[in-house]
Amino acid sequence: MGKRRVVITGIGAISPIGKTAPEMWKAMKAGQHGIAENTAFDTTNYEVKLAAEVKGFDPLLYFSKMEAKRLDRYAQFALISAREAFEDADLAGKIEDPYRFGVVYASGIGGIQTIETEQQKLVEKGVRRVSPMFIPMAIVNMGAGNIAIDLGAKGHCTSVVTACASATHSLGEALRMIQYGDADIMLAGGAEASITPLGIAGFQALRALSTETNPNRASIPFDRERAGFIMGEGGGALILEEYEHAKRRGAKIYAELAGFGSTCDANHITAPDASGESGARALLQALADANVTCQEVDYINAHGTSTPLNDKTETTAIKVAFGEQASNVAVGSTKSMTGHLLGAAGAIEAIACVMAITDDYLPQTLNLEVPDNDCDLDYIAEGGRQQLVRVALSNSLGFGGHNAAVAFKKVEE
Repeated sequence: MGKRRVVITGIGAISPIGKTAPEMWKAMKAGQHGIAENTAFDTTNYEVKLAAEVKGFDPLLYFSKMEAKRLDRYAQFALISAREAFEDADLAGKIEDPYRFGVVYASGIGGIQTIETEQQKLVEKGVRRVSPMFIPMAIVNMGAGNIAIDLGAKGHCTSVVTACASATHSLGEALRMIQYGDADIMLAGGAEASITPLGIAGFQALRALSTETNPNRASIPFDRERAGFIMGEGGGALILEEYEHAKRRGAKIYAELAGFGSTCDANHITAPDASGESGARALLQALADANVTCQEVDYINAHGTSTPLNDKTETTAIKVAFGEQASNVAVGSTKSMTGHLLGAAGAIEAIACVMAITDDYLPQTLNLEVPDNDCDLDYIAEGGRQQLVRVALSNSLGFGGHNAAVAFKKVEE
């Protein structure tokens, strides 16, 4: 049996620049960022002062008081994004076989807020005060598990953890489930909520975060003055559906998810391989899986974290993969607006690719002002562009050397 075609029929997001997918995309098109002073906790003793929080988030607008109490913030984001994508796909009451409907939903860290809270209880109040809900709230797979319970998805359900490549790997795994006939509908994505005292302290200790205090110069991918990323939070979800299944029920189709590539640097626990070879291979695998050439790619949503090594190495990987064609491809980083959502980043950026294809619009890389000789591609720095987008790639890298890329196409009948 040949590979079955897979399309996107629903999207959902809660992010630092919008509490729904349409709000987020509108902000991306307008060139708005969500970076501001961190209000989640007292940063007096921290070098890092900025974060990209979900603004004005009230869980009681989405959940009962009891439900909210039993869900870590990352799992709340997971459910909110999943419910929106499910509703957007108009699937309520239309799941013919729940065992053909699955979930692959990621988080890089999981319930770190719960871990911190319960550890503090243990130290200050003793072992008997630790919540019986501690483990179910903290573990990474509970985003996926809660989504499956909420939506009645009885098929393949799992959670991928590959650090900042997690959501992109989730999309790839879900794609394979449908391509090879193990499911008809999959919900894929990722959520993260790591703007916490320990989360920021840990990444600050790694020297991975920007200590800039000007929000407009903090998350500046590919800029020569970049000096670290800004922690973001939120969740993103996409409904993947077998093409004929979607057509039969008259579903709205955004784009085709046509290819997936995955490699590992096998080089270093945090630093990417400077040669760009493994990252290039993942990009080329995604293109080969999608049966498209480098010349057909109009847009790459880069990992583009705003760290010195990542942006330089990713630029190299694109050059290795695309050769002379690299200078003809628009390369953007929406992390300039959202900050870095870690395990949720790939889902948010996949939605940006889907909407770029839908609207024929490329969002800009915001606040890129100082050119870098090591980063010399077309980064859409001058503002967003209205242009035909036939093929878009979303690229992700994760600690441990993980590389993942997915390829989206305009749907051809």
